[in-house]
Amino acid sequence: MRELVYYAAVTLDGYIAGPNGEFDAFLIEGDHMEGINARFADTLPTVAAAALGIPQKRALFDTVLMGWNTYQVGGMPSPYAHLRQIVFSRSRTAEGENLEVTSEDPIAVVRRLKLEEGAAIWLCGGGALAATLADEIDRLVLKRQPLLFGSGIPLFGERPYRPEQFDAVETVTYDSGVVFTELERRREG
Repeated sequence: MRELVYYAAVTLDGYIAGPNGEFDAFLIEGDHMEGINARFADTLPTVAAAALGIPQKRALFDTVLMGWNTYQVGGMPSPYAHLRQIVFSRSRTAEGENLEVTSEDPIAVVRRLKLEEGAAIWLCGGGALAATLADEIDRLVLKRQPLLFGSGIPLFGERPYRPEQFDAVETVTYDSGVVFTELERRREG
């Protein structure tokens, strides 16, 4: 079965963006970028990867899920055209290459996607969608940035108190101060 992987940059105080969706303070230069480009090339916007000459083989991810606010951040009609892009919105629509906008229940969509053949499913954001899909997330890959935002959009939006254990898989620390932490959901039984 395919995995749902929440792969996101996050500040030390737990934010994936500023109060108005700002993300320009995140470090986009430094030794951590080599790690992103090598292992997570599928998570780069298609145009950016092409400009950098980085091949996107869809080996790690072949589908990306986004809430509307995450989708509209870059202002591109199809930011990840090399992937199947599913954007969740109750009221908006858009058209682009390999792009689907749906008002369908995100949990139902993810459960259906997990049964299909293919690579992992990347949950790109945002925090409200991550909270909705929290029980479906199999793996977390967090790029902890050496930043404090003070306020903003949290990694996970509001959800009921229900502790769930994830186990560490790998942690890589870069000189830039960025720390990649990969965790997988602990499955009982």
